[in-house]
Amino acid sequence: MKISAKARYGVRLMMVLARNYGSGPIFLKDIAKKEEISEKYLGQIVIPLRGAGLVLSSRGAHGGYMLAREPSEINLKQIVDILEGDCLVRCIKDPSACTRVRTCASRDIWMLLGGKISETLGSVSLAELNDMGRRKMATGRRRRIMKRENPER
Repeated sequence: MKISAKARYGVRLMMVLARNYGSGPIFLKDIAKKEEISEKYLGQIVIPLRGAGLVLSSRGAHGGYMLAREPSEINLKQIVDILEGDCLVRCIKDPSACTRVRTCASRDIWMLLGGKISETLGSVSLAELNDMGRRKMATGRRRRIMKRENPER
């Protein structure tokens, strides 16, 4: 299974907005530069997020993008569902999509897997994901410092 670049970049975009929450709008070009993602592609990603009410935008010299709600109120499932859709296999959501739906054992597995993915993504907010990122950054810094102090390690 593969999560698309659109969903991955969308999560990264939302993480930047979450880190910036409460500080006003941030320009898409600044996010693109920081995250090393094409500004044009981010522009395509932000449209459905704004349409779904997760992102606000404003024009002008002090314009840009910001979260519409607190980072703790937005989870990864919301973001991925907006950018990817909410099911792995079409027959999960639309049983009429397949004539074998009543006898297909693999559909049960796809339903189980889809449920676990939804549960996991739904259990992680942007605030929690940013906390995880901060801890990883701090751990990485400590390792670099220790390596400089003890080069034989």
